[in-house]
Amino acid sequence: MKLVVLERNSVGTDVDVSCFEKFGEVEYYPNTVAENTAERVKDADIVVVNKAPMNESTLKDAPNVKLICLFATGFDNVDLAYCKSRGIKVANVVNYSTAAVVQHTLLLALALEEKLAFYDDYVKSDTYASQERFSNFDRPFGEFEGKTWGIVGMGNIGRGVAKVAQALGCRVIFYSASGKSTCTEYERVEFDALLAQSDILSLHCPLSDRTRGLINKEAFSKMKKSAVLVNVARGPVVDTQALYEALTQGQIAAAGLDVLEKEPISRDNPLNEIKDSTKLIITPHMAWASTEARGRLVDEVAKNIQAFLEGEDRNVVNK
Repeated sequence: MKLVVLERNSVGTDVDVSCFEKFGEVEYYPNTVAENTAERVKDADIVVVNKAPMNESTLKDAPNVKLICLFATGFDNVDLAYCKSRGIKVANVVNYSTAAVVQHTLLLALALEEKLAFYDDYVKSDTYASQERFSNFDRPFGEFEGKTWGIVGMGNIGRGVAKVAQALGCRVIFYSASGKSTCTEYERVEFDALLAQSDILSLHCPLSDRTRGLINKEAFSKMKKSAVLVNVARGPVVDTQALYEALTQGQIAAAGLDVLEKEPISRDNPLNEIKDSTKLIITPHMAWASTEARGRLVDEVAKNIQAFLEGEDRNVVNK
């Protein structure tokens, strides 16, 4: 049995992946792009992948592939229909990073609400040491208690954020982008109401035809000028140019992003022009990547492989 791990570094070099070696010969690559995918998988029985494309062009000369395991929940990079036609099973991992993403959502919202970057710089720039009074609150900030926290996407992460927001004293409302949510613990509202009422709006929905560009110019025009937007879902859920205009024109107060339309960020992304970290914080798609979450991810992939070898369809998404 030959396993090929195409993007070993996508789970971090500090995380042990030697558990895969009990299944057979393993070939590791730090990273793989479309151009070298086909060559690297041609002799594989099992492929472990994150973002590299898994489709006819990359798999047609790999006759032995029986299983594709994703270092991820999303499988946008996999042609499920082609894999099914070949009898190749595709398995993902779910819920491994829920706690980490909930934590990062709260971190972004709190940092922006409290103007944390300004006050940290105020002290480190020696300005605080040069003043006479004991405190400084030149940049006004508020409390979460009594505010309305709106959520798009009430899955496990959305519910986790809702629980924390409620514990902080927020009223929680949500919009179901799919229209199929079964959540009854929190108030469900229509999209326009969500935009108009939310003081903090966090996005936790999958990318689909319904959510692509959901937060666009029209949406920003309906939001509070004091609102904080947090996107830890998928970059294309938010229209980048519209967000840039909303921030620079004062349509909303601030935004915290862990995802972008193009990753890594392109040099011509207009958001690069906003240097004020009390208005915009961007992190490099790492909300999911706590040490614990990455360890769970590797363990779950190993369990998916073990189940496959025992004839079980564990987390298979193309049955």
